[in-house]
Amino acid sequence: MTTPLPNIIDLSLKELQQVMIAKGEPAFRAAQIHQWLFSHQAQNFEEMTILSLGLRKKLAERFAITRPEVIEHHTSIDEACDYPTEKILLKLSDDKMIESVLIPSTERMTACLSSQVGCPFQCSFCATGKMGLQRNLSAGEIAGQVYALNNLITSKGAGQSITNLVFMGMGEPLLNTDNVIEAIETLCARNYRFTLSQKRVTISTVGVIPEIQRIGKSGMKTKLAVSLHAADQQKRESLMPMAARQYPLQELGKTLSDYCATTGMPVTIVYMLLKGVNDSLVDAKLLARFSRSFLCKINLIDYNSIINMSFGQVSNAARDIFREYLVNAGLHVTIRKSYGTTINAACGQLATTVTAVNRNNL
Repeated sequence: MTTPLPNIIDLSLKELQQVMIAKGEPAFRAAQIHQWLFSHQAQNFEEMTILSLGLRKKLAERFAITRPEVIEHHTSIDEACDYPTEKILLKLSDDKMIESVLIPSTERMTACLSSQVGCPFQCSFCATGKMGLQRNLSAGEIAGQVYALNNLITSKGAGQSITNLVFMGMGEPLLNTDNVIEAIETLCARNYRFTLSQKRVTISTVGVIPEIQRIGKSGMKTKLAVSLHAADQQKRESLMPMAARQYPLQELGKTLSDYCATTGMPVTIVYMLLKGVNDSLVDAKLLARFSRSFLCKINLIDYNSIINMSFGQVSNAARDIFREYLVNAGLHVTIRKSYGTTINAACGQLATTVTAVNRNNL
């Protein structure tokens, strides 16, 4: 049985430079190859005409070019929304699967990205955690996810393209920080055909303190969102046992205060309201107390139904009371609508599944 060639997409720019040097080529060739792989979306090495024929041949003998492949594509049915959410199942070079989501609106097209296959944190309200962690995505796979989604959009001929990125899909981005940062740098590179501003990128985390500190000192202009879901340590541990115990609320609050002081940018606190669990006025008071110590806005979101999980959605009246308390406490609060629930594409619902029809074709 022939051993498959390594996927060159998975190499970082630094690793590409090392390959070039080992082949007796100047290090700048790596940047040229990287641009052909991502900006030009080359399908094979023969297309890289800036390289010598000999180098292209050597690369083809040693590496494959394999990009994330769209396997399934589902569109939500939501009469209350003029812009249906789309969920895309992607197959990676080792046949692992990830899910990504496209969230359109009047002024933007947001791609919700995965950073890992599965997730190690196993939060009690999240389907992805039930998968466990299978592996991190490479920087090339993360960037390739965006190119695959953008190609899907442009193929419709509507003149649209992705305008915003949120790392709120499968996995914890700040357990894969190196690859997330490199992917962002690729997607925001000014001399590439597809390029975004870092200010249109949001990294969401359960509160990985050392990596929040690292991002804060990095000089990146990306936005930060923190999934809190409870401002009481014991209650947070019941909802997010691994994350809450490893990154306690008191330490997390200080880290976010330092982050805001360093970057001058606000943090988004994401708070999923769970009926009878974290939706009382006492919970609102604790959230207000926690959030006053740093510049932030609070996003309240509804729980999205997941099989084998017994949480319930709060009523509109209960949500309004909770929100009103926070607003009266001087906090900036928004209610984030959940889109894509009919196709299991909303917050907490991502977990790779393949229909029987497509499974037979893999």
